[in-house]
Amino acid sequence: MKTREIYRCAECGATSPRWQGQCPGCKKWNTLEPEVEQKTPSGRSLKTSAELVSLASPPPETCLEHIPTHIQGLDGLLGQGLVPGAVLLLGGEPGIGKSTLLLQLVSSVATVTRQCVYVSGEESLGQLQGRAVRLGLELTNVLAMATNQIEDVLGIMEGTRRPDLIILDSVQTMASGIVEGIPGSVNQVRSVTMQVIEKAKQNGICVMIVGHVTKDGQIAGPKLLEHMVDTVLSLEGDRHHLFRMLRVLKNRFGPTDELLLFEMQSSGMQVVLDPSTFFLQARDARLSGTAVVMGMDGQRPFAVEVQALASRTYLTFPRRTALGLDGNRLNLILAVMEKRLRINLGQLDIYAKIGGGLKLTDPGLDLGLVAAILSSVYDCPLPERAVFWGEVDLNGQIRPVVGQSVRFKQARMLGYDPICCPRSGKNSKHGWPSIMAFHEGLFAKEEQN
Repeated sequence: MKTREIYRCAECGATSPRWQGQCPGCKKWNTLEPEVEQKTPSGRSLKTSAELVSLASPPPETCLEHIPTHIQGLDGLLGQGLVPGAVLLLGGEPGIGKSTLLLQLVSSVATVTRQCVYVSGEESLGQLQGRAVRLGLELTNVLAMATNQIEDVLGIMEGTRRPDLIILDSVQTMASGIVEGIPGSVNQVRSVTMQVIEKAKQNGICVMIVGHVTKDGQIAGPKLLEHMVDTVLSLEGDRHHLFRMLRVLKNRFGPTDELLLFEMQSSGMQVVLDPSTFFLQARDARLSGTAVVMGMDGQRPFAVEVQALASRTYLTFPRRTALGLDGNRLNLILAVMEKRLRINLGQLDIYAKIGGGLKLTDPGLDLGLVAAILSSVYDCPLPERAVFWGEVDLNGQIRPVVGQSVRFKQARMLGYDPICCPRSGKNSKHGWPSIMAFHEGLFAKEEQN
């Protein structure tokens, strides 16, 4: 085999015979990494093992059998459970609870007939056993291995008694002997993942890979990694709060944009069965500057508290601070309020956040944000059982958002009244409602006083 050194882009996979600052494919800077390419001498044929199969033939029985996780809500999140031969990628910040969740998963899946293997490249076997004891987990039928060589994992996948589920924690700590580079490099991550996927498909073994994330919250390594796997999961949350959210970003075997809420307890991650009011704990409706919004993340509606504080500024430029929501969206809402409601907010510092440490990008938060800001400006609390949602455009009109009927049904079930939201269908005669009418209906008397 002849070898030569080329440079491959970590983002798009384009190659270049020499190093250059900008990728010739995606035009991004400083993304080319050295790689050793192996070329077969001309005239030599390679033996292949791929076979042609008619798609009309019935699929193998292993493709039709799903492995239940026995964790309430997780099977529905994935589709019908774990699929043999599927490769899942789980990403999350350090210390967010990835290893804890996966230990609970293998403890729940492992039975007398199903065997699970936990491969750790970050912790020793003693650390894994100590964590299992603290969580009170039963790991009798769970095997574990502490290694940084992917060849050890491939040997398990080709053994006589192949496990049903393998946890690889994490892919950035694994190295392959056929590729140069340190563990975690672009070449190593790509090679390790490709070998694991190939063996998983051949032997019908479900593999869950743990991936590190960057400071921006993206899964570290080449973007190709997310394209190669079947399912991409993201475990999110604030380490200073007890809740964790498991999102599905990609799923070839089930729904996407789904969400499962966990609460971190001493016994591990516990599923929150009814998250509709989980983020409204200890809320005092008598205080001004707070509004309840029926938000949506994925396909599930839940009530959240939007908080705002308007105070007199002593600075040349007033402060605009947003936590849990986009700061640019806050500035946009304030500009629309000043223009359409003729309210002078230039002498006020405006602070806004979402209670409970949540981070949402739902456009339906706009109306609740307007209500919370006005409530703080007038120092007047909103009605105790009022709920808001709707998107505010640049003309000050309140537009419906995705999941109107689902939000309305959830708000009625929780007993909220009044429900302040736009109608699902546009009224051709009067158009969309405006924030001016909304302002006059709730705050006209306070503005006069």
